Amino acid sequence: MITERERRKIGSLKRIALVSTPWPLFSRPSIQLGALKAYLDKQFPDLEIDAHHFYLKVAETINYKLYQVVSERTWLAETVYAALLVPEQFERIERVFCREISGNPLFRKAGLKTLAAQVKKVSDAFIDGTDWGGFGLIGFSVCLCQLTSALYFIKRIKRRFPHLCIVIGGSMFAGESTRNLFQLVPEADFVVNGEGEVPLSSLVRYLRASGGHEEIPPITGVISQKTASNEIPTAFSQMETLSNLPPPDYDDYFNLLKTFSPQKTFFPTLPAEISRGCWWRKPKRTSKYSGCAFCNLNLQWSGYRSKGPLQVVSEIDKLTTKYKTLSVAFMDNLLPIKRSEDIFAGLSRLDKDLRLFAEIRATTPRHVLEAMQIAGVQEVQIGIEALSTRLLKKLNKGTTAIQNLEIMKHCEELGIVNVSNLILHFPGSDLMDVEETLRNLEFALPFRPLRFVHFWLGLGSPVWKDPHAFNIKTVSNHSSYAEILPSHISNSMSFMIQAYRGDLGLQKKIWQPVKKKIRAWKKSYAELHRTPLSTPILSFRDGRDFLIISQKRVGAEPSTHRLVGTSRAIYLFCRRHRSLKRILANFPEIAQDRIVPFLSMMVDKRLMFEENGRYLSLAVPLRWAGNSGFSSRDRANT
Repeated sequence: MITERERRKIGSLKRIALVSTPWPLFSRPSIQLGALKAYLDKQFPDLEIDAHHFYLKVAETINYKLYQVVSERTWLAETVYAALLVPEQFERIERVFCREISGNPLFRKAGLKTLAAQVKKVSDAFIDGTDWGGFGLIGFSVCLCQLTSALYFIKRIKRRFPHLCIVIGGSMFAGESTRNLFQLVPEADFVVNGEGEVPLSSLVRYLRASGGHEEIPPITGVISQKTASNEIPTAFSQMETLSNLPPPDYDDYFNLLKTFSPQKTFFPTLPAEISRGCWWRKPKRTSKYSGCAFCNLNLQWSGYRSKGPLQVVSEIDKLTTKYKTLSVAFMDNLLPIKRSEDIFAGLSRLDKDLRLFAEIRATTPRHVLEAMQIAGVQEVQIGIEALSTRLLKKLNKGTTAIQNLEIMKHCEELGIVNVSNLILHFPGSDLMDVEETLRNLEFALPFRPLRFVHFWLGLGSPVWKDPHAFNIKTVSNHSSYAEILPSHISNSMSFMIQAYRGDLGLQKKIWQPVKKKIRAWKKSYAELHRTPLSTPILSFRDGRDFLIISQKRVGAEPSTHRLVGTSRAIYLFCRRHRSLKRILANFPEIAQDRIVPFLSMMVDKRLMFEENGRYLSLAVPLRWAGNSGFSSRDRANT
């Protein structure tokens, strides 16, 4: 029973804690904690909010390089706290750990037992050294790689303070994944389904007005032990607009960083957001699915909302000024296409040498990319995913191979580092997809190599919802959950990462040549860019009425080509992909039987790419390439 003293403490609710456990990227504050703290502080000015970016302390303790390696692999990250949660399964957990480290030399001295002991020491010191009884509520943000670490903290804290109100939220738990969640975390009192600001503020408001959390009425977007059922919650409670969302508060992260020795301090990257959700997920008449077939990244939101340009620019200015760092990573899954140019034009006028990262669609226009580059965007992740238009249709990307090659070329030209992926083993892909990919890879070789990633089945994705359409027979939780969690827990609910039975054996076999090709691509690209002042692999210099194209080759002198007069004009006209009809219309004085052979010759020489009667010139202008090293002020004046 709760004592009257404890009831008064909970009812008054003058202080709450927000916690982010390992393993997010240590070099960034948690935007989840920062956004929630700023919003709650605005709603309740008298409420004391402690945001614990505890993962940063773990990174400082075990070594930043080691932490980074662990944080980049989901199952590796989950094994560390799993070893503390379920010590009786240590041997099984260690097998997962060894499988994931793949002989990495960083782990020669730090096996699972050693690493878990280090993490336990710093975690227990934090748990035991914090007066959790002084808080009326503790909220845990749980995203990818944070499942077992959050469970460890929740169980340890609740054991010491059984009447403390524990709230769980984050992208790991939304929609289907909240079903039976209290079997996994019986220590939790509430789970926030979806975006956290409005539900959590409603919960805080009720707790401040009531005598305890047992008396809380139903709140939209909040699941309690009392209201939990086997029904999948569909109701979100989110802000209608992001216009009233204050800039995130990262004070606690930077205050923690200041306590480290000078050898362990660094300049963090500030997470920021322009939008929430994905406008590509809007239902479409022409498609059976909304959004990309493999994606489950936007389950915690309904619809798509974005901030206005002035709000974004003001927020970035305030954050970089306050925290005295110039690196910013936009966490959006998709930037607002209509507002992006104005946003980045505004950022370029701040007179700050920003270093920006963003995720964009392959259909992002060239003029928007230019505005991004001028503002300071140095790295992007593009939703490329495939170089086969046939496969892109299966992925429901709404793009084509020629569009992907075009934006890869633009990034190469503008000096923007493209860190995009190529998805392999997608269920239902076939030899024709592989053959098209191999053929088109030949034309991608002048550009920064893509990273190949293996398809994984995400809970709630279109593929998961309609498995038979993708040759999937059965779905279940990924087997690694059973290896790192007790069976009664691993079978109690659906987790974010799923496994499936289908054509996986075939997929692994047919995509091997693509893996080999990508490895060779990375090697040749690195060889041809081994010096800091290396020029693009495929570039041109314009002589006004003629054009010289240089095609660099490994182990040989560059191949050069000269285009004169109309040939030059056609090549420059196709710097954006153009249909044959458009080319003929633009050069009416040249007969089709002269233009088509020229285009075919350019394709044969890998100087142009053709797809379904559309043509794209692949060489980038030599005088533009390399300008990415300029400051934003220099770029604005070029």
